[in-house]
Amino acid sequence: QLQLVESGGGLVQPGGSLRLSCVASGFTLHYYAIGWFRQAPGKEREGVSYISSSGGETKYADSVKGRFTISRDNAKNTVYLQMNSLKPEDTAVYYCAASFYVDYETVLHPEQYEYWGQGTQVTVSS
Repeated sequence: QLQLVESGGGLVQPGGSLRLSCVASGFTLHYYAIGWFRQAPGKEREGVSYISSSGGETKYADSVKGRFTISRDNAKNTVYLQMNSLKPEDTAVYYCAASFYVDYETVLHPEQYEYWGQGTQVTVSS
């Protein structure tokens, strides 16, 4: 059974950092592109970051550029999202998603991805 499990969320003060992990089971992650998405209450799910299957290509939403870094360790079947300088507006449930093929122009669009994790809550508040 193909499964993605996110972890690393929590409560952090503004300006703080968190590292999210996305672990795959039931399939070999290195064949798949991975996206990180987030959804705040009452808002649509939005793309945050993308990494290609090899790790050679990445993309970020303008709202997180320069603060978030996506990376992957295919040997561990894991993708990471390092989040620094967190802001209250980063508060959301964060999801990772996998796709065998994506169009680079639309890699931050949720409909590109077939497999989804259950999400991990990130709350940025003082």
